[in-house]
Amino acid sequence: MALRLGDILIEKRLITAQELELALKEQERTNEVLGRVLLKMGLIKEAALLQAIAEQQGIAFLELRDLEIHDKAIRSVPVKFIWHYNILPLSIAGNILTIAVSNPFDVWPIDDLETNLGFHVEKALATSSDIAEAIKKYYGVGADTIERILTQSPSGGRPEEKASGDKVEDLERMAEDASVVRLVNQIVQRAINDRATDIHIERFSDELLLRSRIDGILYDTPVSQNVKHLYSAIISRVKVMASLDIIERRLPQDGRAKVKIGNLDYDLRISIMPTLYGENIVIRILPTTMLFSVADLGMSKKELETLEDLLKRPNGIIFVTGPTGSGKTTTLYASLSRLNTRERKIVTIEDPIEYELRGISQVQVNPRIGLTFAAVLRSLLRHDPDIMMVGEVRDFETAEITIQTALTGHLVFSTLHTNDAASGITRLIDMGVEPFLISSSVEAFIAQRLVRLICPKCKEEANDQKEEIIRQMEADMADLSGKDHPKEFRIYKGRGCRSCNNTGYVGRTGIYEALLVTEEIKKLILTKAYSDVIKKKALQLGMKTLRQNGWEKVLAGVTTFEEVVRVTQAEE
Repeated sequence: MALRLGDILIEKRLITAQELELALKEQERTNEVLGRVLLKMGLIKEAALLQAIAEQQGIAFLELRDLEIHDKAIRSVPVKFIWHYNILPLSIAGNILTIAVSNPFDVWPIDDLETNLGFHVEKALATSSDIAEAIKKYYGVGADTIERILTQSPSGGRPEEKASGDKVEDLERMAEDASVVRLVNQIVQRAINDRATDIHIERFSDELLLRSRIDGILYDTPVSQNVKHLYSAIISRVKVMASLDIIERRLPQDGRAKVKIGNLDYDLRISIMPTLYGENIVIRILPTTMLFSVADLGMSKKELETLEDLLKRPNGIIFVTGPTGSGKTTTLYASLSRLNTRERKIVTIEDPIEYELRGISQVQVNPRIGLTFAAVLRSLLRHDPDIMMVGEVRDFETAEITIQTALTGHLVFSTLHTNDAASGITRLIDMGVEPFLISSSVEAFIAQRLVRLICPKCKEEANDQKEEIIRQMEADMADLSGKDHPKEFRIYKGRGCRSCNNTGYVGRTGIYEALLVTEEIKKLILTKAYSDVIKKKALQLGMKTLRQNGWEKVLAGVTTFEEVVRVTQAEE
């Protein structure tokens, strides 16, 4: 005779006899199945319970993350069944459809599928969270909402046709439709859960493409192909969220919105751009509160000591250089947070203000009304600041005023768009800044990039690449260890797993190149020496290049060889 579920759980030591007795008393009161009672009481985990039930019933318990499901099975069951019952089709063999369910005692999904689709249905067990994740993977984010909108639409399943004219009332009604609101919320929430920094919604001739930028790389977000029919609805909803003109389609528009996901608030910076086939949207996702610390920048002990020494300077300019998305703003914010005390007045001029920093006065520039970096700089000097941050030096006027500010006793932080630290000097000279002003005002140029971190859950050795990696490293770094060439070390990579979306990476850290403006460097600046000459001298004085700093992180098992090469290609 088959063992009862309670006996199996006790035998496997998943619960005690006393816990079973308590659960049976609760079952008498609620008249629910024992498994659900145990889960509600927190006496057992869902996966352990389902494994025991699978053993009792003689069916399979599956880890869906390890399965690849064929398109034929996915296409066999309409989305409305999938989301309504929280089930997942696994395979089709002849007339037999196998599905994954999390509630083994619910007969309605099987009856409904057999009645409406004509299959003979067999079941396997999987956790509800695994099923929900697999549904998003194979059917796409918001698939149930898309299906509901298209089914209920009076325009033959293509709501976008309603917005083909300039009827404001239609656009407004579409943007406030509960299902459309839910769909856009699902898109944003999925991106936040995936740690995305940006959402890209792009319109092409025959599709609507949804992508998310995660750890600096754009990835496709699974979404139903039918989402293209909701293009106008999505555009209208995003415009309403950002208080933009919903009928303006010819000009770029920028706005912002706030959303709450769980217990956290997020700022959304929304940019809409007209393209050949319609408007494209980019949504930047920013937490409203962030804790910035120089200790979290990924610097080595020696690099942190150098930065701390720079932050103690009473005046001068510290430039952080690098392309867009290289983490310059985070480094500046961390530096300002380190200096932020009640005894200091700190003011920033930014475009845009990415994060709110408590205790720091932040000014948003607006060139359309003449509120430029240079204009704000002139006014801010009358506000008696001790420390200033200028978001970016992009022209002679801003550079000149920034330098004068430093020369009059202020510590100033700013950014430049250059590939390496030495190029920051030639960039300022190209703007028209006199070399003697650079040498007398700038304390350091710090170039940086962001490299992805190896996923800790699927980290494994990649020593088959070791010899090739060492040969290429030696071209950039004659002494990898600081003394002798290391004889024994290991190279790592990420295999790819569920935690990292099979990328092998989770999170990012910085690699740095700090060029200190010493007396030797000042002499070269005054002679307008080329950047490669300045860089060579800085290397002789102990500076490490971005590549060299990257190699150190490879040898430390933090990142991969390929990642360092990817982000430092422009340095070659």
